[in-house]
Amino acid sequence: MGFSVSGSAAIIFAAMFIAFGMWHTAATNGFERVSDAQADDADRLLAQQNTAIVIDSAVADTGAGETRVRATNTGSTELSLNETDVLVDNEYHDGWQGNATLDGTSGTDLWLPGEQLEFNVSVGSAAQVKVVAETGVSDTSGVTNT
Repeated sequence: MGFSVSGSAAIIFAAMFIAFGMWHTAATNGFERVSDAQADDADRLLAQQNTAIVIDSAVADTGAGETRVRATNTGSTELSLNETDVLVDNEYHDGWQGNATLDGTSGTDLWLPGEQLEFNVSVGSAAQVKVVAETGVSDTSGVTNT
């Protein structure tokens, strides 16, 4: 066997070794990203299953032009007020977080399990209120007009 054959075999072997190294790195990174995404999805699903909210009362004061809503976090997941949405008669409302209280305390964003959220929405007359948590879990309640 001459040098040209041995040299060619060595070059082909080195090229295959480099190609396998690049393929292995790409495959490992791809599998790792898929595994991380599956773990994140499982965490989101667990948080959703552990989330529960109940609207205790919704009372519209037509004279003041406001609807007062009380809701309780009955699940075991901590929720964020900034990630919680409110719909009144299927209309999205924002800015209610500024006047919200959690168990009588204002100025916090963290809605812990067992705490009651109380806030006003600038709607004088309404038929229903829906509170939607960041995990997509929601509760809907009829509104008592006074």
